[in-house]
Amino acid sequence: MSDYNWFEGIPFRTIMFKKEIIEEIRNNFVMRDEDTVIVTYPKSGTHWLIEIVCLIQTKGNPKWIQSVPIWERSPWIDTQLGYQIIINKEGPRLITSHLPFHLFPKSFFSSNAKILYIIRNPRDVLVSSYFFWGKTNLIKNPESLETYFEWFLKGNVLYGSWFEHTRGWLSMRKRSNFLMLSYEDMKKDTRGTIEKICDFLGKKLEPDELDLVLKNSSFQSMKENNMCNYSLITKDIVTNSLVLMRKGTTGDWKNHITVAQAEAFDKAFQENMAGFPPELFPWK
Repeated sequence: MSDYNWFEGIPFRTIMFKKEIIEEIRNNFVMRDEDTVIVTYPKSGTHWLIEIVCLIQTKGNPKWIQSVPIWERSPWIDTQLGYQIIINKEGPRLITSHLPFHLFPKSFFSSNAKILYIIRNPRDVLVSSYFFWGKTNLIKNPESLETYFEWFLKGNVLYGSWFEHTRGWLSMRKRSNFLMLSYEDMKKDTRGTIEKICDFLGKKLEPDELDLVLKNSSFQSMKENNMCNYSLITKDIVTNSLVLMRKGTTGDWKNHITVAQAEAFDKAFQENMAGFPPELFPWK
């Protein structure tokens, strides 16, 4: 299995990664005022949010999401392939990024571009990450959930510490061009979340169009859509039976994390996220 490429304290994958690209993105990439960026820590509901935003743009019509791969509709700026697509794309761009705050394009902070940031219970992120990354050649194999648990708490996982990543981006939460969402709230009230996203993006959907967005961004629809379920990913990246849409639930960590691990996680959370209002974390 591949080890990591480290850059300024952050572990990146070895496939399709060059530190020169990250430096170029941070220092020279020009964010446009009309750009929309989806920013997440990995395994926080990224694809779900991309699918919703794409469907909002088409008023619920699924033709685009069913004919164009998700990494072309909303390219990952922190990959070589995604970066090339983005810099050559005209007009308003939909961009995806897992980059931590300190490596994000500097041009964003003086632009009117909009960021949608989704946060998820880090215990569920940990479990989802373990089952996902272990099916790829993108990271070294943790061999056991216990090992991955230790790596996660230390931040020795792709894109670094969940705590540092989240702290950095939460510092933006009061800006008018920043919308913070939670995976748990999205699950609890998907329609309400879609309406909130529409308001933020200045989009208006009729009730029947909103119904179509709901229908075509459902877990089952995405699981069956080859343009977003990663079934198109080549075998040099996939090791065995990669499944992007595994469960799409909340609270699955309770089926995998021991009581002792949960207590250790709670302690780490309290130490790292002290000072943030509890209402930012709806799973608590």
